[in-house]
Amino acid sequence: MACIKEESEDTKIEETFRVKHEDTEEQTELMALKEESQELNEIEKKDQNGKQRDFKTDEKSISCSQHEKTSSQKTQTTNFNSNMRIHTEERPYTCKQCGKCFSRSGDLKTHMKIHIEKKPLICPQCGKSFTLKKYLNVHMKIHTGEKPFTCPQCEKSFTQKKNLTVHMRIHTGEKPFTCKLCGKSFTYKGKLKIHMRSHTGENPFECDQCGKSFTLNSQLNIHVRIHTGERPYTCKLCGKSFTRNGVLKTHMIIHTEKLFICPQCGKSFTLKRTLDVHMRVHTGEKPYTCPQCGKSFTYKGNLKTHIRSHTGENPFKCDQCGKSFRHSVNLNNHMKIHSRKKSFKCHQCKKSFTEREHLKNHVKTHIGEKPFMCHHCGKSCSRKGNLKVHLSIHTGEKPFTCEQCGKSFTFKVNLKIHMRVHTGEKPYKCPQCEKSFTCQSSMKRHLETHSGKKLPFSSV
Repeated sequence: MACIKEESEDTKIEETFRVKHEDTEEQTELMALKEESQELNEIEKKDQNGKQRDFKTDEKSISCSQHEKTSSQKTQTTNFNSNMRIHTEERPYTCKQCGKCFSRSGDLKTHMKIHIEKKPLICPQCGKSFTLKKYLNVHMKIHTGEKPFTCPQCEKSFTQKKNLTVHMRIHTGEKPFTCKLCGKSFTYKGKLKIHMRSHTGENPFECDQCGKSFTLNSQLNIHVRIHTGERPYTCKLCGKSFTRNGVLKTHMIIHTEKLFICPQCGKSFTLKRTLDVHMRVHTGEKPYTCPQCGKSFTYKGNLKTHIRSHTGENPFKCDQCGKSFRHSVNLNNHMKIHSRKKSFKCHQCKKSFTEREHLKNHVKTHIGEKPFMCHHCGKSCSRKGNLKVHLSIHTGEKPFTCEQCGKSFTFKVNLKIHMRVHTGEKPYKCPQCEKSFTCQSSMKRHLETHSGKKLPFSSV
């Protein structure tokens, strides 16, 4: 209300200035008319003189009425322009000291008090100071808990009227802030600001530990818990902890509501959508297909992880040694190397491991145990991962693709060797003639030329 009052006072001052300026112009014009009338007085008779004076009086009254009409129109125009700035967000009044902009001159004048005046009004409870008493009165409601502005529809209360006005948009459905690029509308200005980042690609909140960036600060705070291990949301019924409040709410369904049970295997889920995804295990549905190799997956996350086999991306990096991994679970397992001792030792070669399972797999190399057999050719492997790689020979799958020429390979090591064709790298040098080679097998064959022996040809 103070801003509106000051605005109206400014308008009055401006209009008074204009009125005085226009009165001066009218007086000049009247003086010219007076001079002309004096010349006519010498020629015409006295009765015509009277008529001339009557004419002047009539003209003056007409001019005055026109001036009042013009002044009223200008006042209406000023108010209209001021109101239009609310919609156009135009702010022509700028503070010369801090650069802050305002739509009305009255608001700028109120703002200038921050720079030119002290803050004599101090809150007795928290010591915060204010330039105007009305600001202190609004602030005091925080301490008193007073919320005089109540929503007539949901009875929610607010300390300030403007907060109630914004809240009412929830009920009215009003969305005054529209994106100029895609036309999407929002209830709050802050929501539009965040939405604009989807067009600009701006991710201003960056993780200090891994460099990953986020659109929202809240997303960064949740992400940081991956590094710190913090789980602030704890279930009061079973004591289980979670990194996000939403996950805790989902978990609480287990204790409070009925579960969604799979009709085929009896497995239960807290959410229906989770059950729907689970049903793909029984139906065999794989809706997510790799655009490069055509391989299909049951879950979207699995496809996202598979894509990294083509791009070679390893987004999960160890902060201590710099080693990177394709999966977050692999990074978590790797971190145990730095945090735990290698307490599991092999009795045959004295090699140590952090996990008992790793030791068991290692022991198989000594005893020759190969429990994982290929059903195509009968070949056995000591590890499941090795069998999986071997199976690609039979399936013809070549998941590792060169980004430069498009050539695909069955094994990652083959892609690594192939990339040297493009980079020109030749890491293997002959100790006798210093000739270089892209792969070790080529160097070994070359060494036979110095000894005079000939090895049979073998493809890499």
